[in-house]
Amino acid sequence: MDRLRRLGASIRRNIDEAWSELKKVSWPTVLQTRNLTVLVFAVSFGIGVFITFFDSIFLNAVKFLSNG
Repeated sequence: MDRLRRLGASIRRNIDEAWSELKKVSWPTVLQTRNLTVLVFAVSFGIGVFITFFDSIFLNAVKFLSNG
């Protein structure tokens, strides 16, 4: 029973410490969150286009070389 009580106290202390740390976080505003989300989508789209473009070039090069 004592072991269970120590486990409960340990869990409670861990939760209290985590909550205390979360209070210290500087959370972004709604505007910052929206802007950063749009930025992530734009960069992801750009990288996708970049990869697709070069994949197409390399695919055609391999087809050209393999058909000789």
